[in-house]
Amino acid sequence: MTRVKRGYIARKRRKKILAFVSGSRGAHSKLFRTANQRKARALVSAHRDRGKRKRDLRRLWITRINAAARANGVSYNRFIQYLYKRQLLPNRKTLAQIAVLDSNCFSTILKNLSCDEIG
Repeated sequence: MTRVKRGYIARKRRKKILAFVSGSRGAHSKLFRTANQRKARALVSAHRDRGKRKRDLRRLWITRINAAARANGVSYNRFIQYLYKRQLLPNRKTLAQIAVLDSNCFSTILKNLSCDEIG
């Protein structure tokens, strides 16, 4: 029986995986089996950390809003409670940017709240 030369598909797949892990150290960037394991681990970590980044940023925004609100004599909880009572759904990212970049504007927002609703 004559020899059959395999196509380029498997080589193409292996080269793609090795290119993905090209920044790794040692055998992880040279040997296919360890490179394949490294790629799988990297994708798992990336998926996990995308959710973690969202949580971390939300915590940061809440901390910034709380600091700005307390500087004006109101707690974060009361501030958000007021916004929900007025059916204003808070965008925490935007509120945090206002609190950091334009504290006068944030103070104006808090001053426009009625005193009996904030308590």
